Amino acid sequence: MLGAKRYVNNVTGLQAINILRFLTFLIISIVFTKIGLSKEEIGLFEVSIFIASVASFFWVNGLIQSFLPLFKSSKTFGEKEQVVGTKSPEVFNMYVILMFFSVVIFLIGLTIKGNFSVFGYKGNVPLLNITLWYLLLSSPVNLIEYIYMIQDKNSNTLSYGYITSTLQLIGVILPVTLGYDVIWSLRGLVLVSVIKNIWLVTLLYNYAEIKFSFPFIKEVLAFSGPIIFSVLVSGSAQYIDGLVVTTHYSAEGFAIFRYGAKELPFVIMMAAGLSSAMLMEFSRKDKLKDTLAQIKKKSLRIMHSMYPLSIFLLLFAKPLYRGMFSQEFTRSADIFVIYILAIVSRLLFPHTIIIGLKKGRILLLTSVFELVANVFLSLYLVKDYGVVGVALATITVYFVSKVGLIIYNYFKLGISPIEYIPIKWYAFYSFVLGTVFVLLDRGVLTL
Repeated sequence: MLGAKRYVNNVTGLQAINILRFLTFLIISIVFTKIGLSKEEIGLFEVSIFIASVASFFWVNGLIQSFLPLFKSSKTFGEKEQVVGTKSPEVFNMYVILMFFSVVIFLIGLTIKGNFSVFGYKGNVPLLNITLWYLLLSSPVNLIEYIYMIQDKNSNTLSYGYITSTLQLIGVILPVTLGYDVIWSLRGLVLVSVIKNIWLVTLLYNYAEIKFSFPFIKEVLAFSGPIIFSVLVSGSAQYIDGLVVTTHYSAEGFAIFRYGAKELPFVIMMAAGLSSAMLMEFSRKDKLKDTLAQIKKKSLRIMHSMYPLSIFLLLFAKPLYRGMFSQEFTRSADIFVIYILAIVSRLLFPHTIIIGLKKGRILLLTSVFELVANVFLSLYLVKDYGVVGVALATITVYFVSKVGLIIYNYFKLGISPIEYIPIKWYAFYSFVLGTVFVLLDRGVLTL
């Protein structure tokens, strides 16, 4: 662990903690099937996590993405070079915004919970109360790894990730292995979220200047508005998939879908980590070319590792699912192999450039396209292809949207794709991946 810390930087720190989050919930999924929890119980646990994600992913991601470029360059506090260890009013005000949104969403949830309905449950849906508490407590703590990042304490991100992931595993798995109801697993998540909030308060004490700034909050909200809406619309694709499935299937069917709808392990985490870490680099306009070159270099590094892994998982998805989970979840592998193809769009970063240059409004148009196209295509394909059709619709819309942003960068911003995309390697890897997928689909390759 100490050796690994030497190689941690802004990008790898965020990537590592995202990977740890994925692995944590993957292990939980495996354990749930191995100890004999019913698909209905697993489905209820999954839908609780799903509801919390639906209610928070867009504003948490949108606010964080807007905070990073404004941290070093804002109208309120001006441009500055962050000195490690100094206290920042931006961090405190960002915490205030996140807490405000969390409380508002929590109160809205309390107001509408009596009219909530899913899987045939109406009124006070099972686990909904504890889900709301998890939502309230887990959203603000997303700030922790970004405080470490802007303070250049990236090795601390690893320690935080290791400790909290271990606590989550214990808090979720221990209750059900002892024979308690699955609601105790969610209570375990809430308890870990309490610990994370205590951790966050200590970081605020050390690195945040307690200075409320309404002008800065207004600046963040004005800048983040289009980004939040964009993340809501574009990022809602996976949640729309889940909602479509809940209207056509029971809790058991939802569990099967959720176990397959995971995209490629690590890709989305590593892509998100790279994108977030690069946002602060756009504060210096005179170094734009260097920033684009960094995106190209670091995205190629991810391609060299993630594309081969994608191809491997494409080949062995079904036997892996049978081994990791149970025979009942073999159907999930059919959904998983579709989501593997998302790497083709995930490792393109035109949106990072747009946000970094504070041109976020164009994201609204592409996001609206994603939302409308995904809804109609999902509803159309689910009739003939079931849950696999829902996944296929999402992957198709993802790719078309990224191509649109690349075209915008070229014609409107004058930034050529070759400046930030390793085109030759990208085309080669994508061709190989597509070929393997087609051969498997047609039965030419069988495992």
